[in-house]
Amino acid sequence: MFRWSLPQAACVLSVCVSLALAYEDDIEVNYADTYYNEITEGEPQEPTPSPAPCKSPDLTKWDKLFSMLENSQMRENMLLQYADEIIKVEMGSLRGEMLRFVAQYGGSCCETALLFPMRSRRIYTSVIPDVPLSLSSFTVCLWAKPAAVSNKTVLFSYGTRRNPYEIQLLLGQTSALFTVGGEAHLVEARGVVNAGGAAQWIHLCGAWSSKQGLASLWADGKKVASTPGVAEGHVLPDGGSLQLGQERNGCCPGSPSAGGGTGSGVPGFEGGFDAKLAFPGKMTGVNMWDRVLSEEEISQLALRDGQGCEQRGNMVAWGVTEMVPHGGAQFID
Repeated sequence: MFRWSLPQAACVLSVCVSLALAYEDDIEVNYADTYYNEITEGEPQEPTPSPAPCKSPDLTKWDKLFSMLENSQMRENMLLQYADEIIKVEMGSLRGEMLRFVAQYGGSCCETALLFPMRSRRIYTSVIPDVPLSLSSFTVCLWAKPAAVSNKTVLFSYGTRRNPYEIQLLLGQTSALFTVGGEAHLVEARGVVNAGGAAQWIHLCGAWSSKQGLASLWADGKKVASTPGVAEGHVLPDGGSLQLGQERNGCCPGSPSAGGGTGSGVPGFEGGFDAKLAFPGKMTGVNMWDRVLSEEEISQLALRDGQGCEQRGNMVAWGVTEMVPHGGAQFID
């Protein structure tokens, strides 16, 4: 610690006061606002940019490339999803328009028919429904003009891997038959087929409800048979095979020609077709609904002047649903 005497301290203090008084006139105090954006003469000064709050690191050319590819993939996925939704909506709308058009201008369904020229395990028509056939009730109707009938002639058949006989609409020598869930559940109406005379058109419908287990068979617009307790509580499974004029029954395991060469190509139906069950003749107006039609509706469908063909099924619709002939079956006018 320095020890200053009183005379020395007084001397230093007097020197400081003198200096302050000497420079008092040179100090100006400005209490006005200060502006930094005044225009001054000379070259304009560029403002110094302030850094961004979250400045990203410098990207290499590979980082930029991967970022572009990622953004492109996201946009592509979004466009594909959007296009898929549009297609689904438009297809539903298009099908509705087709149904209305066919109903308005289609005329008689007998103007166009499927021809099955002879009995053959290779001749049939596959049907590709527009919606899955997972049903607890349905009605299937069609017009048929058989050239010949046997004890069992298949008109309409739907089956799965577990049960090839889920739905069958059949003809006998003089009878019509209808089954749901297997041949044990049989509804039969005798005397509805003309076996001896010339071939004639006949309108057949089979209707079934799981809730009541009631199966009904209709011929030419009239109920000809009805049986309760048929597959009650059963639900028709989806993923089966639907065909006209034949049934897949596994008759010919190991046969390379079974099913017209297509039997082994359908999962669950590695057998094929049986020529004795084939339908020879003409068929038209094949429709299927996911409900039991009323008596009045079925009577309208059976009108022979063609007015009944203005109604199309919502599961299978004649003239709208895809039907693919095989082995010589063909559409004729």
